[in-house]
Amino acid sequence: MGVVPGAKSAACLAFGSALCLSVGQAAGQGYPNKPIRMIVASAPQGGTDAIARILAVELGSTLGQQVVVENRAGAGGQIGTAFVARSPADGYTMIMSAAAAVVIHPNTYRKLPYDMAKDFAPVSLVASSEYILAVHPSLPVKTVKDLVALAKAKPGLIAFSSSGRFSIPHLSGELFKQAAGVDMLHVAYKGGGPAAAAVLGGEVSLYFGTGPTVVPHARNGRLRLIATASEKRSSAHPELPTIGETLPGLTVSAWYGVQVPAGTPSDIVNRLNTEIVRSVASERVTNAIRAAGLEPLTSTPAEFAAFIQAQTQRWGKAVKAAGLELE
Repeated sequence: MGVVPGAKSAACLAFGSALCLSVGQAAGQGYPNKPIRMIVASAPQGGTDAIARILAVELGSTLGQQVVVENRAGAGGQIGTAFVARSPADGYTMIMSAAAAVVIHPNTYRKLPYDMAKDFAPVSLVASSEYILAVHPSLPVKTVKDLVALAKAKPGLIAFSSSGRFSIPHLSGELFKQAAGVDMLHVAYKGGGPAAAAVLGGEVSLYFGTGPTVVPHARNGRLRLIATASEKRSSAHPELPTIGETLPGLTVSAWYGVQVPAGTPSDIVNRLNTEIVRSVASERVTNAIRAAGLEPLTSTPAEFAAFIQAQTQRWGKAVKAAGLELE
């Protein structure tokens, strides 16, 4: 049987278009149909990595596909974050983001290889952690009021450590200085562990750290906990006052949340949000998050987006008020 010239190619084109449409619809309806990568833009065994691994197991179970945690550390989190920004917006690559990378880095680096506001779609918050003001036992202070008085009496002589320049512990110290009207010396270390160790060893006098970093040392008397930087008294440490009770408005928290590349279909974003919220609410994940010294915290994508915007503005004001030179 003869074929009219061009008819075969036209038929193939029509068939191919229909096939592509059919496959696309099937992929959307069948999401996910292969393993999903959850990128952590920091080294293993850190806080962000721990939260990612706690969530990944339960989330993989609810989605019916394995969620594989992949560490892509380097450049203060910029390497892993840039990788996700450039990844296909198909729901198969997500990032477990930490507060510093999302809302502080855009205010402290003159140039980043991505735009947090344009290159990412928020999915849900996952957990939060209060910061606690801890001091070396040799420092003669037991309250925030005591610390303010001592810092005013010894301007520039009381040193506080941080996990790095422009980290939350660093900016917490700067916020404290502004609120109290005092001058203290900042000493940056390469990570929260070394920063806490510096206080334990008496190299510096104080540190703003998360519960898992400072509470164990307070139990054995190697650190003294003064106050939390939370909005209200902590359920985990009800005996501690908030810094805000002495210096109104000074609140600081760490948080973690899942984001995907911008342009990811809304139905996929909503599906991921639903399953993340369900996973975090599970007894296993809730208990694991609390055992890590954090609190479960979820949101809708819209709530997370508004939260990020407000936090970005807040930290931007803090950086400008501190007069810090940008990277």
